[in-house]
Amino acid sequence: MPVIGGPLAAAILKHYEWHDTEATAYDNCSKVETLLGPQVWNAIRDKVVLDFGCGYGNEALEMASRGAREVIGLDIRENALAVGRAMQEKSGIRNCRFVQRYDARADVITSLDAFEHFEDPEGILRIMAGLLQASGKVLVSFGPTWYHPYGGHFPLFPWAHVLLTERSLMKWRSQYKTDGATRFGEVEGGLNQMTIRRFEDVIARSPFRFEHFEAVPFRRGPVAKFHNRLTREFLTSVVRCVLVPR
Repeated sequence: MPVIGGPLAAAILKHYEWHDTEATAYDNCSKVETLLGPQVWNAIRDKVVLDFGCGYGNEALEMASRGAREVIGLDIRENALAVGRAMQEKSGIRNCRFVQRYDARADVITSLDAFEHFEDPEGILRIMAGLLQASGKVLVSFGPTWYHPYGGHFPLFPWAHVLLTERSLMKWRSQYKTDGATRFGEVEGGLNQMTIRRFEDVIARSPFRFEHFEAVPFRRGPVAKFHNRLTREFLTSVVRCVLVPR
């Protein structure tokens, strides 16, 4: 439980300002391969792939250009899909489409950087089960998980979201964001405080089981060598797994 709130938290937070940092982790490399591993290209080759929560479509287009038979980018945000369609038109890639609704069954479903945001992850898994072939697989990678140093998605010091109360953090955030959020789950994109243990429990109650599970440790820093079953909540970079129907 957070231990710092009230005037002390306010005194700490007054030294920080919100800054949106542009992700550079995937500059000059493939986000799909970085998150899912190099084996992903074999997994999608000649397959119908549903990119669940495709966002602006970069990854869907990459998979379409690297061996998938067809890629469907699925997202509830029409403005994001419009960006994907514009990029597709410019690229000339034809075996990809962007939709808000999909009623068929795919061979492979991909989910990147999403399970820490879903309001109802168990419900999402049930939806995925209805969109997947019986012999299909779901390729998942997400993070940071909740106890990662920056699992709160706040541009503050490491583990600020664990040490400072939710009320203090959201009050500070309201100076820079206008969405009116007062809880983590109300911020744009949502934040469900997903831990590794909770994710395992969610899968245990779902229509899926793990074919492969990996808590990927930090690659750099002196603490990386201490990553193990006991410390993984705090020292894991991303969760990577393959789900198959039970």
